[in-house]
Amino acid sequence: MLRRADTVQVVATGTLIFLIIGGAGVGVLTLALLGSGVLHIGHPDVDGPVSLEAVAGFTGAFGFGAAIVNEMLGGRTPGMIAAAVAGGAFAAVPTAWLAARLSRAARNMRTDATPTRDHLAGAMGLVVTPIPSGGYGEVRVRLAGQPVKLNARADGPIPIGARIFVVEALSETSVHVETY
Repeated sequence: MLRRADTVQVVATGTLIFLIIGGAGVGVLTLALLGSGVLHIGHPDVDGPVSLEAVAGFTGAFGFGAAIVNEMLGGRTPGMIAAAVAGGAFAAVPTAWLAARLSRAARNMRTDATPTRDHLAGAMGLVVTPIPSGGYGEVRVRLAGQPVKLNARADGPIPIGARIFVVEALSETSVHVETY
């Protein structure tokens, strides 16, 4: 009678070490992205010649690449582990270069200026709540391509649906208008 033999697959020690190195790279990348973007740790230009994202990309790709090569070779000898290190470095160098390029491109990306109340003067729009004499109503104007609803005053009453022209921004949320 044959007994069923249970086999347990053992992960090579080198592979485990490489996986830990790869995980550390992912951890460093998480800190780099969250630390500079959300938590505001450090100044974005203090990376020096090598960015933290590039170091994280190199470390992660090296660890995971070396672990893959080590498992494929069955890395139990020093020569096979050296080959795994070479395979990890082969994966890590282009990954670090790409991470450095992408992080630099994201940091130096041009964006439009944030609209301020100075940009309201001259905007055209519609009255959405009638403007009474000596009181406030509401108007909707387009500012930087986005619809913005503002409180509005006028020299005389203006009915709902009338086209208006912003003469002056009284505050961040209120304007003085005239009919157009």
